[in-house]
Amino acid sequence: MPGTGSSTLIEIGLNAVIVAVADPKPLVLVTGSRQQDEPDSLPFGPFDPLYHRTFEIGLRAWVEEQTALRLGYVEQLYTFGDRGRDFSRESARPHEVSVGYLALTRQTSESEAILRSQNARWRSWYEFFPWEDWRTGVPGEVSRHILPSLEAWANAPLPSGTPPRALSRAERVSLAFGGAGSAWDEEKALDRYELLYEAGLVEEALRDGRPAALSRNSLPPLGLAMMQDHRRILATAISRLRAKLKYRPVVFELMAETFTLTELQRTVEALSGRHLHKQNFRRLVEKNDLVESTGSTSTATGGRPAALFRFRREILKERPALGLKVGGR
Repeated sequence: MPGTGSSTLIEIGLNAVIVAVADPKPLVLVTGSRQQDEPDSLPFGPFDPLYHRTFEIGLRAWVEEQTALRLGYVEQLYTFGDRGRDFSRESARPHEVSVGYLALTRQTSESEAILRSQNARWRSWYEFFPWEDWRTGVPGEVSRHILPSLEAWANAPLPSGTPPRALSRAERVSLAFGGAGSAWDEEKALDRYELLYEAGLVEEALRDGRPAALSRNSLPPLGLAMMQDHRRILATAISRLRAKLKYRPVVFELMAETFTLTELQRTVEALSGRHLHKQNFRRLVEKNDLVESTGSTSTATGGRPAALFRFRREILKERPALGLKVGGR
């Protein structure tokens, strides 16, 4: 326990995972230099209690300053407070605690020029997590590199002093990536990233001096690394959003005012990272009464005219749990 005369310096930061969908890719807004030797970061800034009455007000102010975006839907994710999360070995530095937020928005062509002027840009979150996109089957990176490396790590002798766990390394790998009777669960994005970190397979583990990473002769890149622990914050947001799709109509925060059912399906597929059966998806949407026809059609696809729908807001008053229970659990 610290003595009564000691003091601990703590700084509170605010991080935003801002998500949009286009083309159809799940996009996350990043800021920072485009130089190759500098990793991307999430929009972030310090909480100033003199100017920010709440964390969320502070977050919105920082995002608008850094990206010129005015956020709509926002929810708090988690508080990240591990010592050394900035990979600094300087014990005199203040301990930084960051409050992470998830924000959903719609990408518009009008905002692109503004974002560029603010040195901000959209990137597919699969550039940071290529092992999370299962829409066309098992990602090549998983079968070629990740699973063989994790199998070797799981079968290696445990370092002296390793605390006991309820599950073995091999069982944790199977649950995270699917195998031995376990199905791939899209909601376990954070579990997968933390497993890769523990096994020393991501660049952040090397930057943080993890023994498993330092003992490797080479560390081929597994997705793009991010500043500090921002990739872990992003993984937390992906897991949260994928789970929330199943019991809240948050997907409509990412849709235009009117849309086709194909556009809705592709948006859900982009976010969940899994392919959905067309007829099953449409039956699910109709069963839940989440949308209503506008009576208009779209010819944007170049094929047959497709019916346009809108989110049926009245559903929010009719029942508490409403979403698209696709995939995993």
